Amino acid sequence: MKLRTALLGAAAVLAWAPAAFAERGTDGEVKLTFPQAVSIMNPYLSGGTKDIWASSMVLEPMAGIDPDGNLITKLAVEIPTVDNGGVSADMTSITWKLQPGLKWSDGTPVTADDAVFTWQYCTDPAGGCSQATKYEGVASVEAVDPSTIKVTFSGPKPNPYTAFVGALSPVLQKAQFAACLGAAAPTCTDQNNMPIGTGPFKVTGFTVNDTVSMAMNENYRDPAKPAFASAVIKGGGDAESSARAVMETGEFDYAWNTQIPPDSQAAMSAAGKGQFVVAFGTLVERLEMNTTDPSADLPEGERSTAKHPHPILSDIKVRTALSKAIDRSILVEVGYGAGGKPTCNVIPGPEAWASDNEGCIAQDMPGAMALLDEAGWKDSDGDGIRDKDGKKLSILYQTTVNPIRQDFQALIKDWWTELGVEVELKAIDPGVFFGGDPGSPDTFQKFYADVEMYANNSDNPDPETYLGQYQCKNAPTPENGWQGENINRFCDPMYDELHAKLTQTTDVAERQAIAKQLNDMVTKDSMIVVPLVHRGTLSAHSNALGGVAINAWDSELWNVADWFRVK
Repeated sequence: MKLRTALLGAAAVLAWAPAAFAERGTDGEVKLTFPQAVSIMNPYLSGGTKDIWASSMVLEPMAGIDPDGNLITKLAVEIPTVDNGGVSADMTSITWKLQPGLKWSDGTPVTADDAVFTWQYCTDPAGGCSQATKYEGVASVEAVDPSTIKVTFSGPKPNPYTAFVGALSPVLQKAQFAACLGAAAPTCTDQNNMPIGTGPFKVTGFTVNDTVSMAMNENYRDPAKPAFASAVIKGGGDAESSARAVMETGEFDYAWNTQIPPDSQAAMSAAGKGQFVVAFGTLVERLEMNTTDPSADLPEGERSTAKHPHPILSDIKVRTALSKAIDRSILVEVGYGAGGKPTCNVIPGPEAWASDNEGCIAQDMPGAMALLDEAGWKDSDGDGIRDKDGKKLSILYQTTVNPIRQDFQALIKDWWTELGVEVELKAIDPGVFFGGDPGSPDTFQKFYADVEMYANNSDNPDPETYLGQYQCKNAPTPENGWQGENINRFCDPMYDELHAKLTQTTDVAERQAIAKQLNDMVTKDSMIVVPLVHRGTLSAHSNALGGVAINAWDSELWNVADWFRVK
């Protein structure tokens, strides 16, 4: 059922199944390659997509979302609605029923207490939860009985499908994680790397930033699935190598995030061993502007925190000038071809939710230069670099190791250099960048740079929880283990108030209007986020791998239980 109509309970849940399916465990091993190696198997402690997608093979929510934006059951018997009594008429609560006989991979029963614990785990004030917005507005989660979970909200919740919905909000086993609440969460290495789950696979081996080994889960609820007896995710390298390992050498069955240029895609497809698959959701390649000072001259624990505003990027004129200097159409042509579109929005779709914000599309170099002049940045000594009050207009611009991103860095550096900006480029191993290790200086959450580039997206057609990331309280800090989604450290009370209004608004048209306004507040109104390209989710799979249905709304591996070897 579509998310926007789910409350009415009108449509039936779609069932996805392959045309021909083997018996459980008879198809050998399925091999996946990720150019960004997996760092942790706990999505609550990582904002990295590669960690979330990998863990989705093991950990599951009550419900997921299919490629068409329909809610589908995972651990739940059915999708709660107003019509079936699962959502209260006043929209202040939602009640989930677990499927009977559910077991964890260790053979113990799944109960409502596990869901209650998961909520407590992510909302513990002493901890840092990367998916805190999934539990925004949740007043309580209670076990009505062993198989019934009641989520009560602090007020009417027009979109109650947030907590325990999608790969970002799975249920954890209370028995395994009981000692991992609050500040102890990141110290639980065994639990975080080898979680016990309900999914089609279980972890049998884990090497940080390298390999995840899995075996089929004998206790998976469907006795016919998965077809594969084992699975392995090999990480590292780069997107082109991953794609080549599927499309040309046939060494792997599936390559996630094959972010390679269009001409490379065409050359690899000619080998005839696999196919690229793409889906457009809300994935946006963007520049993130640091509002805080990342200088290494500051004491550790104070860098990139609200204690020290950024000496250059705190000025909206500078941020806007940097955006105006970029030719997004050229970036699309170089990096994505038909797999990308220029965008000025962090919410580029669905169409009804997208702002008509298009002012950034055309490059405006004269306008960019004029803004820097107005801001007082001039080339006073004739060296080509603007300065102000004795300080050079110098920027450290970081991203992950990836051929398209390095092309983007080179192009953007040229445009910014033309503006009179000194630009230092940095490329970080994606396993480290997205790893969430609080001890690493190179994570995107810690943001020890002035500007960083990556892609992010809403996992829900209704972007309420996604837009919640920019609330003041969600900034990563030393106190919360550098967890949190508001990596810009953006803080606007008006934004927080408007988002709170969104969480209480029931009229769909009004919700869409608020979402557009929130989008504009972090883009064209502030240039805290500088969107570049609305990207399709592009991956590749072997022609010998059946059952693949790429999904832009949930984990790309959402139906890995249905994958099979084509005979």
